[in-house]
Amino acid sequence: MDNKITKIENNASIGSLLLDAGKINLSDAERIIALQKQKGLRFGDAAKSLGLIDDEDIQKALAYQFDYPYLKITEESFSQQLVAAYQPFSPQVEALRAIRGQLMMRWLVTHKTLAVISLGREEGRSCLVANLAIVFSQLGERTLVIDADLRNPKQHELFKLDGNYGLSDLLVGRADKNVIKRIPAFRDLSILPAGTVPPNPVELISRGLRGCLQELQDDYDVILIDTPSADQGIEAQITATCSGGALILARQHKTRLNDLKMLKETLVETGSQCLGAIMAEF
Repeated sequence: MDNKITKIENNASIGSLLLDAGKINLSDAERIIALQKQKGLRFGDAAKSLGLIDDEDIQKALAYQFDYPYLKITEESFSQQLVAAYQPFSPQVEALRAIRGQLMMRWLVTHKTLAVISLGREEGRSCLVANLAIVFSQLGERTLVIDADLRNPKQHELFKLDGNYGLSDLLVGRADKNVIKRIPAFRDLSILPAGTVPPNPVELISRGLRGCLQELQDDYDVILIDTPSADQGIEAQITATCSGGALILARQHKTRLNDLKMLKETLVETGSQCLGAIMAEF
């Protein structure tokens, strides 16, 4: 279905949703209604009997009626790594929802911002942040992802956004909050890309991020921050300190336990609360 389906109110009928998505036309709707009356079928079942839609079309329309948007695997709005967008009923996304529940109970009751940190690159940190943000938005939480990895930003690639302007430009006054991108497919989700890759990421984060977060907290319920890996410099620790809390991502068979302990100790020493670690099995 086309992403414009999100513009329809939740109480719209399945027929209206299918029409808006371009799955059926008015002529099809008339045929469906005639069969519906003749055989006493639901609209979706009648449309399926006529071969106009399939089970996935019905499931997705129901998801929007129940305020649970997701995309079909054939839609290429985002990277396929965003399993929460394309496979919302998979075991991986069930695990993400479990993490969401823990964070809602343990942290987000009294806080809004959370940094996600990994020891090294290519450990799936950016993917975790993006997928967590999607499941938070599906809960109806106004969710913002901030790509604070000003060295190797990824969020604009995952969501296929123009990443020319973003956080770095906002921090130096070259841009305003208009650089935050709303994601139409998930009406409660927004992304602040990293923006221009600066020559001085440490200084930018150090002097500007805390104030930026304080201002943005008025507009969002949940702010998830994608950080540089901890082995690239001190920005991850600074970002965690500005956020107040951090979630560590470890990779099975790669991340060393002693390194995790050292990172946790560093976070605590710099004034951030470590909420725990997630082990990625890949």
